[in-house]
Amino acid sequence: MSDAKDYSDLKACFINTTLKPSAREDSHTELLMKNSMTIMEKQGVTVNYLRAADHDIAFGVYPDMREHGAKKDDWPEIYWPKVRDADILVIGTPLWLGEESSICRVIIERLYAHSGQTNDKGQYVYYGRTGGCMVTGNEDGVKHASMTLLYALQHIGYVIPPQADCGWIGEAGPGPSYGDDGIGLDNEFTRRNTTFMTWNLLHMARMLKDAGGMPAYGNQRSEWEAGQRFDHPNPEYR
Repeated sequence: MSDAKDYSDLKACFINTTLKPSAREDSHTELLMKNSMTIMEKQGVTVNYLRAADHDIAFGVYPDMREHGAKKDDWPEIYWPKVRDADILVIGTPLWLGEESSICRVIIERLYAHSGQTNDKGQYVYYGRTGGCMVTGNEDGVKHASMTLLYALQHIGYVIPPQADCGWIGEAGPGPSYGDDGIGLDNEFTRRNTTFMTWNLLHMARMLKDAGGMPAYGNQRSEWEAGQRFDHPNPEYR
């Protein structure tokens, strides 16, 4: 049975939150992310890749932290346009002490900075987009970090499709990371989950785009503030 679709009008943004700048050394997380990016690119998706450690992204929860004391902030000009225009957002992170990286938390906070903005339907700005995450490490925490990231994305408005995460974890403790001497590249679990995640993101993005985004009833901040209470059963809320 063929379920062929055209994905060539979709845009995806992959943000790698490794702690290592490109000039210092290769990223194991990037290596895993390239598998998903390649699948999307073969389907004609426009893919943008950003390595957060290569830029000066100020911490904070405002769209432009230069307006709040930061000397430099690459988020408004480099990151936000790509995130804003993307139908699919994928965040990649390594594990440190069982958690996502510190840079990953900064990215989540900067995404959150725009969560009060609205689209032309009066919904929150991330409505109608889909998100996923990818995790690498040689310590426990792949599912925990995925839980944290996917919760954050859905909370600000992203739609999370089934099985929207994937990862690779090596033997606990010091040792090779993903891709070192080919380690993990043939791992059946990682390969399968990466493929399923990628296609689920594509399918969800396709459905959302074809539907014109999320239905705009019952979730419009503009209408709520105008006094519409969307048939809330409690009279005090209407």
